[in-house]
Amino acid sequence: MDPRQERPERPERPERNVLGGELQPCGTDPMTGFHRDGSCRCGPEDIGLHAVCAVMTREFLDHQRAVGNDLETPRPEFGFPGLVPGDRWCVVALRWLQAHQAGAAAPVVLSCTSERALEFIPLEMLQQHRVDVPEDASSLEE
Repeated sequence: MDPRQERPERPERPERNVLGGELQPCGTDPMTGFHRDGSCRCGPEDIGLHAVCAVMTREFLDHQRAVGNDLETPRPEFGFPGLVPGDRWCVVALRWLQAHQAGAAAPVVLSCTSERALEFIPLEMLQQHRVDVPEDASSLEE
């Protein structure tokens, strides 16, 4: 092959979840993800690794605000609606780990959490906070 010819780009391998399966959507109301596509896929440009699909709790939100990561105040200029307890959101792996170490970890939806989270967080730790939450939580109401 002539080295001056361009090589066709290889498509990226789709990200998997921490269980080794297909990465499932985390949430669309509000629309989450580094790419604002509802998924915790990171890709090479997400240097913060928004990899953990977490279900927001008052304790987690309060902890994040206390460490300078305000997740509640809307920032429309960044497409950020502000979060409330019950929202599913792709959080930065190191921020989730920080909350875990402080005893304020949010529940995690493993099927929606990118395998990239395992670069910083052991699977066993994530499993301790595992929760299965349907996309539409209203189905849990009677």
